[in-house]
Amino acid sequence: MRTKSSFTAILLLISLVVSPDFGPFLAAQTALPTPQELDQLLAPVALYPDSLLAQITTASTNPQEILDVDNWLQDNQGLTGTALTAAAQQQGFDPPFIALVNFPQVLEMMAQHVDDYAAIGQAFSADQEAVSASVQRLRSQAYAAGTLRSTPQQQVVVQQPAGQTVYVIQPASPQVVYVPQYDPAVVYVRPSTDTIIVASLISFGVGIGIGALLVDNRPWGWGGWGWNWGSRRVYYNHTVWGGWHNPYRPPRPWYRPRPIVWSNRPGYRGDWRYRPRNYRPPHPPYNRPGYNRPPYRPGNPPGYNRPGNRPSGNRPPSQPSRPVTPRPPGQPNRPSRPPQPPRPERPGQGRPTQPGQTRPARPNQPGSTRPAPQPKPGGPSRPQTQPRERQQLRPEPRQHEGQHEQRH
Repeated sequence: MRTKSSFTAILLLISLVVSPDFGPFLAAQTALPTPQELDQLLAPVALYPDSLLAQITTASTNPQEILDVDNWLQDNQGLTGTALTAAAQQQGFDPPFIALVNFPQVLEMMAQHVDDYAAIGQAFSADQEAVSASVQRLRSQAYAAGTLRSTPQQQVVVQQPAGQTVYVIQPASPQVVYVPQYDPAVVYVRPSTDTIIVASLISFGVGIGIGALLVDNRPWGWGGWGWNWGSRRVYYNHTVWGGWHNPYRPPRPWYRPRPIVWSNRPGYRGDWRYRPRNYRPPHPPYNRPGYNRPPYRPGNPPGYNRPGNRPSGNRPPSQPSRPVTPRPPGQPNRPSRPPQPPRPERPGQGRPTQPGQTRPARPNQPGSTRPAPQPKPGGPSRPQTQPRERQQLRPEPRQHEGQHEQRH
């Protein structure tokens, strides 16, 4: 009986490993991030409105779907508003993605940094309370630094339920959502007393109308999303999130989480003044991104070394051949070398070696019609030797004629 039970358990384990649906799940089974590492992951989105943040964290539980939906948006750029939401619902996407297709710049940011959001989704599935504590911890630091305040785009409300300080962020308009733009390496740092802040460290792009999401009878409706900070749980469709009833199954799962290098993220070891090498703030584009890239696939996975992520791109600019070194005063810098005139021929060069033999003049050669060179003073004149050579050579035809007569 024991042998049969062990054999059944082995078969079940093999089926889980071989099944493509469980492959990404098993590959993502790594150690959960520490509180400091969780702060690094959530820093780029912790200051987003509560409803949008709830959609991002729940969508991160399926990183393959992030890539699939972002590729789907690339193929459906002409859809907007209600038509876009209805088409996404027909594809069978999970509720947060049906809402997020109206924020394509956010989805593109998640796809480009899919490893980070896969780690967020893993931590969120394991412990929503830890994720909620990280969000409130980051908002508290931004509020203490003076960067998180109410603006015409969003409202920041400070609450104290049960003696705990909670920071709630909501859109200022119930029909327009502004995605905040900020640098995580700056907004969480309290400035020194002698620092003068001349402008807000949080900016906003173009407002996104959410009229297509203002429905109450759909699980992806905007009003059904939020965060219960008292119980530290996310809710959707007015209920606490605990997974999806009919989850999306990727048709061709291929994504595999890659290890995260924490030293390449701001906030390394809790230091928000830390700047990784070649770091650029993870700002999503203000407008709808232009999907002119090839779709994400196994041969083209997203990553952090994509063009534009470095200050100078992936390749450094082409170096000049040689820098021009300045010369001392009085000596002008030499530009490119001008064309040199042809060298004059020396006297005696180019003479025919046999009498009566002349060379044809070369084209574009000014030396072909030059007069004979002048003799040097004080030395033997070469032109005088030429007649002698000619005189010695003149009798040769006569000798040939004599030999010709003797033969006859």
